Amino acid sequence: MPRTDGPWQRLRQQAVAARAALRRRYWATVPARLRLLRAATVLLAAALAVLLAVAGLAANGTWDGVADRDAPRTTSAADLNLALNSMDAQAANLLLSSGNAGKGELETPHTKAVGFYGDARREIGHDLRALAVAAQGDRGDEKTVESLTDDFAEYQELIGRALENDGRSGGKPDALTDYHDATDLLQSKLLPESRKLVSSNNEAFNSQYTAARSTMAAQLVAVLALGLLLLAALGVLQWYLTRRFHRIINPGVLAATACTLIAVVLGGQLSAASAEHLRGARRDAFDSVVALSRARAIAYDANADESRYLLDPQRRTQYAESFLAKSQELYGLKGATLSTYDARLATTWQAYRSHQDDLRFTGEFRRELANITFPGERAAAEKTVETYAVYQRDDRKIRALFEAGKEREAVEFCMGWEAETSNAHFGEWMAALDKVTDINRAHFTSSVAAGRADLTGRLPWACGLLLLAIVLTGLGLRPRLAEFR
Repeated sequence: MPRTDGPWQRLRQQAVAARAALRRRYWATVPARLRLLRAATVLLAAALAVLLAVAGLAANGTWDGVADRDAPRTTSAADLNLALNSMDAQAANLLLSSGNAGKGELETPHTKAVGFYGDARREIGHDLRALAVAAQGDRGDEKTVESLTDDFAEYQELIGRALENDGRSGGKPDALTDYHDATDLLQSKLLPESRKLVSSNNEAFNSQYTAARSTMAAQLVAVLALGLLLLAALGVLQWYLTRRFHRIINPGVLAATACTLIAVVLGGQLSAASAEHLRGARRDAFDSVVALSRARAIAYDANADESRYLLDPQRRTQYAESFLAKSQELYGLKGATLSTYDARLATTWQAYRSHQDDLRFTGEFRRELANITFPGERAAAEKTVETYAVYQRDDRKIRALFEAGKEREAVEFCMGWEAETSNAHFGEWMAALDKVTDINRAHFTSSVAAGRADLTGRLPWACGLLLLAIVLTGLGLRPRLAEFR
């Protein structure tokens, strides 16, 4: 019977022969094994260098986003919130200090209020333009900025009308009516919209921060994994050379291993340090900047409530309650009233000074005191609370003078700029608040700078050492391969 498996037998023989040829070419012979190990080393080193370069570019993009987009957008929104409060406070001060069409005007307070009013208006215009540019591409923020711009135009018209009416004899009632409309617009639309921008931009920054930290953690794992594989490949190559050629070490491969080890250490340090600098910039520094910026805006609004209280008899109770509510946002004391607030503040503050973990209060000041990180920050934060306590006592004096029928004295103490007046103490409180904010801003800036410095300092060395390892591996194997030519 004729055989029918001849063609298939020949195909199997050819396949076996091909496999044997490939094995001889790529593994069975010594040169083949050396070339294969060299190729594995070169590919792993190149892959690690590319990974480090990509991680470096991503980190550089993160720092650009943090420093040039995320933080400025959030601070611009916070500055807008502050400027709106300041402008309305100064409008109240202008009406309160103007007398009757200039008669009985409090000259120094009125002059200062005019200057501060203009500064706040210019700041609002600048912040709205900056936020309009930053909001491009985000339809929600675009609509909020558009609404803010329209509402601010209406607010300015109402304040302008109030100041115009105030400038004529007997025009104070009409001026107050216009001011009511303006401050109602501020409280119902402008401030909520500006706070919405602060929150949305801060949340966007937080999202970017979380994503960047996650990416950096994944990159660190990948760098270490590739680095270990590369070191293992170099170790196998050194072992094979020692076993096959009966030499203790190959200098080129040993030098390549040393270069690789240093590069892996540098690459790992780069990823870890970038993540740590980013955490320092966002959590240690910028979280405090946001809390303190909110505190400053609330402070200006509370200060305006004092002027509104003296200015507007129809809403006196409302403004007293509003002042207390803002005080609770800054230094929260559950159940405290204006009559009990000072004593309870003193008691809880003394408890904190006795033990820094004893925080019996809530609000923006607690957020800051719970996030103390930098040299000098605690002392500056404590000074802020202490100057705040002085300002709170001044508020009770204003109300006591007013209730005793000493309205002129209450106004002069509230708006005066002489030493030991309420405005002077408010200025000291704001200076203390600015100092602790500046400490955190400075460390935010230094964390960004340190993150960028690590990129320029470590990344070129790591990539350069990996390229050098490739060259040294080739040089180390060249004499051995030459023996088989």
